[in-house]
Amino acid sequence: MTSGRPVLVVIDMQNGFVREQSAHIVPVVVDLVRRWQAAGGDTLFTRYLNYPGSPFERFFGWQRLQSSPDIDFVPELRPYVERGVTLDKRIYSPFTQEGMALFKQRGWDEFYFCGIATESCVLKGAVDAFEEDYTPWLIADASASHAGAEVHEAGLLVARRFIGPGQVIGLSDIPTTLIKLSPESPNRS
Repeated sequence: MTSGRPVLVVIDMQNGFVREQSAHIVPVVVDLVRRWQAAGGDTLFTRYLNYPGSPFERFFGWQRLQSSPDIDFVPELRPYVERGVTLDKRIYSPFTQEGMALFKQRGWDEFYFCGIATESCVLKGAVDAFEEDYTPWLIADASASHAGAEVHEAGLLVARRFIGPGQVIGLSDIPTTLIKLSPESPNRS
């Protein structure tokens, strides 16, 4: 499955995005990050920062994620954030000018996306990776929507149409060379 230098992209795992509908994904993402880093893999953590007068405020009337504690990473993930790279962004996608420069500098050309929200920031990152001629993977069972399961599934449907049905994968599809197996994980080849 791997073709180049992979990176696990953890999208917007911030207090302001974790709600009843998305809270179940926190321990899943934390475990994935722990195992990815234990195997020596690169991790990129994106942090969305809203601002006064943003399109989100103007068109949606949405003013959240402008300050702490909303913009802070979830507490369970913070120890791992220090071992990775953080990219602040003011748009859905990590493919900002700063992000593109970082990707080239690090030699990343294969992106494994997880986090919140499947139908917006996770999807947009995966589509942008596709359009920039990188290899995108969207990890379905390590992503969620704060709008609920139906919207999560809609995001996965659209992702399959945008980046290819085989690019939407589950945790069990990640090559074992990229993640350290946990004691409860079955041996996979």
